[in-house]
Amino acid sequence: MFSIGKILGHDETFFDLLEQSAQQADSSVHHLVELLEKLERGDSPQSLDVFAQSRREDKRITQELTEALSTTFITPLEREDIQALAASLYRIPKTVEKIGERILICPQEVQGRSFRKQVALLDQAAETVLAMVKQLRNGTNIETARQMNARLQAIEGDADNLEFELLRDLYQGDYGTKQLMFLRDLYELLEKVIDRCRDAGNVVLQIVLKYS
Repeated sequence: MFSIGKILGHDETFFDLLEQSAQQADSSVHHLVELLEKLERGDSPQSLDVFAQSRREDKRITQELTEALSTTFITPLEREDIQALAASLYRIPKTVEKIGERILICPQEVQGRSFRKQVALLDQAAETVLAMVKQLRNGTNIETARQMNARLQAIEGDADNLEFELLRDLYQGDYGTKQLMFLRDLYELLEKVIDRCRDAGNVVLQIVLKYS
């Protein structure tokens, strides 16, 4: 067990901001989960406000982190690690917003379609990233970090397999060209959100290993 805060100081600002960023990433995924569940019921989305709000708030947090780095002499983590983690976390709500935009363009193509498997994987990935970031403040066991990261890798592998099954159904099924292209783009973006979560988890694990 190690504690980054004890080794490199007690300024909690950077941990606060990184956790806020991870929380926004998690919130954006929850908004997406709610949207997909609504579509499965046959409802139609009306607005992307919640997605844009999460992405804008995360961008604000990232900018605040950048400003804090420029005015703080000693940071609790190496500057490049803070920047790398902030950037990887920001990519999550940014990618989620793209999915919302695609759905709003042509919601009738996905209404009534089940996304339960995707929803389960998205939720697990976002929650795991949030937990990993929160562990940084007070220190974490290296084995725990490895286990959580391994969980993300397993989720990402399951998402890859699911995407393959969905694409096989598309190309072997009776779909029109427009619907095939639309659903293929959507499935790839959904899998990319989980890739973004995996990337953030990799950064956290690298930080933990560096201070072990």
